[in-house]
Amino acid sequence: MAIIETTSRQFRERQKDFFDMADKGEKVVIRRGRKQTYVLTPVSEDDLYFSPEMIQRIKDAQQEIKEGNCTVIKNKEELDAFFENL
Repeated sequence: MAIIETTSRQFRERQKDFFDMADKGEKVVIRRGRKQTYVLTPVSEDDLYFSPEMIQRIKDAQQEIKEGNCTVIKNKEELDAFFENL
């Protein structure tokens, strides 16, 4: 994946081209002056809003954690052991 760097002025002049590049998976970095930098990233509606089903899944997961129905991994060794037992 290529990284395309541009200035805010070039971005304004060729917005469509940069949006098309981002849609194709290119990483578009936009520099605004010397101190600000932005990355152009496509998002879907699923990235912006939680559906009622997703909210319920989150609530269910939180309840499971409260009830202790989860695995707590504190270090690399515990993580390795967890994966070995799968």
